[in-house]
Amino acid sequence: MASFAITIGFAVFMQFHGNNLVRLFLQHWGLLLGGFLVFGVGLFDDYSRLSHRIKFGIQIIAASLVYSEGFGINHVMGYDLIPVVSYGVTVFWILLFINAVNLLDGLDGLSAGVCLFCSLTMSILSISNGDLITSYLFVTLSGSLIGFLFYNFNPASVFMGDGGSYFLGYTIAVISLYSSVKTQAGAAMLIPIVAMGVPMFDTFLSPVRRFLTGRGPFKPDSGHIHHMLVRRLGLNVRKTVLLIYLITSCLCIGSLVAVHIKDEFSGIVLAILGASLFLFVQKLGYLDNFGNKRIASWFRDIGYVTGVSQKRRCFLCMQLNVSNSKTINELWSNISALVEAMGFEHAEMNQKCTDGSRIVHSWSKENFDVHGSLCNQHLMKVELPLVDESGFDHGIIWLVKDTRKEAISQFTFLKIEQLRRTIESSLQCLAGKRKEKSIVPADRVPAGNKHVCSPWPKSAGLNR
Repeated sequence: MASFAITIGFAVFMQFHGNNLVRLFLQHWGLLLGGFLVFGVGLFDDYSRLSHRIKFGIQIIAASLVYSEGFGINHVMGYDLIPVVSYGVTVFWILLFINAVNLLDGLDGLSAGVCLFCSLTMSILSISNGDLITSYLFVTLSGSLIGFLFYNFNPASVFMGDGGSYFLGYTIAVISLYSSVKTQAGAAMLIPIVAMGVPMFDTFLSPVRRFLTGRGPFKPDSGHIHHMLVRRLGLNVRKTVLLIYLITSCLCIGSLVAVHIKDEFSGIVLAILGASLFLFVQKLGYLDNFGNKRIASWFRDIGYVTGVSQKRRCFLCMQLNVSNSKTINELWSNISALVEAMGFEHAEMNQKCTDGSRIVHSWSKENFDVHGSLCNQHLMKVELPLVDESGFDHGIIWLVKDTRKEAISQFTFLKIEQLRRTIESSLQCLAGKRKEKSIVPADRVPAGNKHVCSPWPKSAGLNR
């Protein structure tokens, strides 16, 4: 009945202002074309899944059509935007609403109900500003949503789908742009964002949450706010939707209050609304993936991979020294320094030369008893084959680490693998340069001695 009454009201409005509304759409046909594109790609995605690149591409085309019709965000906080920035902000605005409404469409009646509250709020603002065309556009949208909710609310018999959610988000974004262009009021841009605070919050954090948990930023999941309400609070679908309705209505009322009160208090109202929403989603556990420890660990990983951290830069420098070694003695000296910096207690390399002979290089940290301590359970022992890209076997290197002195980090084995590759490359280069002469240490072992072929260090005294 409410939807029917609103539709009758709109028909009466058309008797007096219909010419202006028809002229609006005839003059700006790009708005209708953009709506058809957005709805079409969503409808096609409902039947045959499209990649996010195609969907975003068509959404950008639709947003570009809107901008070409003169509906753009040209002013932000009193500052005029250059055309390129204005275009980027406008496209972002439209894509934000399209995908926010789509992400919210996870429970029966949720997306349509939140958009209904937003449309009614924008209608009130437009009427207070004397913008009748915008107000009736939002009122008409509200009437259609009320009629749709009669069949879409839990248990639903009609569903919105991607086509409906895309078109609904596009419509709200474009009408809000029209209102802001006509009235030059920043409130026309502020209210829909605040009124749709729940989906907006979810839209901004969902890609980040998926990224931090190792998922694709555009891959669907069940980690949205409405899903968290069902899992954490044990609410059924109907109660979850009604709770989000309540939150949205509070945000809508707060946004209207913030617009109509004095400037010095509007910021306080918005701050309270934002803080309340933040505390609510934090209580749900939605921000568990954004904890201090996890973020700190992630930044440490970023710092290590990019070479920003001091330890990583030190390792790269010493790794470069190993690569630039000119002799076998210099190579082992640089390897020993690097192994010590990595926190190992003992290292031994059984090198196989090109003539078939073997050379044993050994290093131990001071006060480390190789023979007496090597069998202790707290020692980590790593055996690495040294086989270069050509397939030549240069021997084996053993590394021993005391885990009581320094714990094994997530980068330990990455460093070990990088060290192995560097040693292989260096031995290959030295073997190519050394044809007849080679520097032979004092502990050179004859090729016929089979004892050095033992897979464990000779100096360790282990028998396998």
